[in-house]
Amino acid sequence: MNYLFICILSLLMTLQGTYPDAQEIIKKVDDNLMSDTRKSESQMIIHGRRNSRTIVSAGYSEGYTNSYTEYLAPAREKGTKMLKLDDRLWIYSPSTDRTIQLSGHMLRQSVMGSDLSYEDMMEDRKLNDIYDSKVTGEETIDGRKVWVLELTAKVDDVAYESRKTWVDQEKFVPLKEELYAKSGQLLKRVVMSDIKKMDGRWYPTKMNYKDVLKDGKGTDFVTNNIEFDVEIPKYIFSKGSLKR
Repeated sequence: MNYLFICILSLLMTLQGTYPDAQEIIKKVDDNLMSDTRKSESQMIIHGRRNSRTIVSAGYSEGYTNSYTEYLAPAREKGTKMLKLDDRLWIYSPSTDRTIQLSGHMLRQSVMGSDLSYEDMMEDRKLNDIYDSKVTGEETIDGRKVWVLELTAKVDDVAYESRKTWVDQEKFVPLKEELYAKSGQLLKRVVMSDIKKMDGRWYPTKMNYKDVLKDGKGTDFVTNNIEFDVEIPKYIFSKGSLKR
């Protein structure tokens, strides 16, 4: 019995030794997805029970501290703006000509009825900076070999205590993620697709977010155009930009 146990243990250790370093995998993911600055045009397709609606926006980001989004369509949402400075978030509504600041539990609310929360929109830090990671196996998704990783938060101020991530072994882009609460409850699933090479990096131009606590087909976040490491006017990341 002891001999069998030793053989099984040795086999497991051997198999584990064939996996690459998890931190190196996540670093390559961060290199693909992150940049010093970013300018993008995107649309959020919210799939409801009976129909879907599309919200078009333009966005700017600087590191993980500053971001700005302006909604361009439909008419009902046009002119709404969202500004993040460090850990603070303001939203301007043209219909009321008012700016409100969201904080605390309010950040967990849905963005315009979508499956994304304001926390999801604000989180732009490198995964390696906020999670410890380990490789737990490998699988195949849509014909692509992927590493399966478990990520556990190493800082307190994260929206999700842990994540399970399936990373393409060749392109180092996540193809699927599961996001968990501190209690271990699964909160959301994210499926990435339409992977394209841009400025020497691989980037998923379509992400389907599914809040597992809600009915429906989730929300598609589609990037129509994106530019990395571009110069952004300083006024963009100021409260004055909300009413310009």
